[in-house]
Amino acid sequence: MSTPSHPTGRARQWPADMLTALRLGQRLVAELPASRPGRRAFIDISPLITAADTEARGQGWKRADHARTFTVQHWDYAADRLDSFDHDVGAILIKTATAVGEPDLTSTLEAWHLHPDQFRYPWHTDDPR
Repeated sequence: MSTPSHPTGRARQWPADMLTALRLGQRLVAELPASRPGRRAFIDISPLITAADTEARGQGWKRADHARTFTVQHWDYAADRLDSFDHDVGAILIKTATAVGEPDLTSTLEAWHLHPDQFRYPWHTDDPR
């Protein structure tokens, strides 16, 4: 997978664990500056789970797929609702894209001025989803 250029001009590679996670169907998240005070914003990459993935999980394993389709979403939330069941109240979907395969995901990240090293596992972020 090619990667977006870093602001310093150097290309950034996906960390091996993050690229593997995407290929195995794991969602990744990056926090961005929010639209205004009292808000928090997140971008998430959600790999499309296919019937083959569901079958593999039923058998107790995860299937790697180098040609996955991804949904990329930018959400803006009310900061005081992140820890509640109502985190979606007042949430705003800023933009969304579908990326078919890793090269298209790279192009989407480039267009959105994002870099692979910004992404984390969801449990290492405050993303409410």
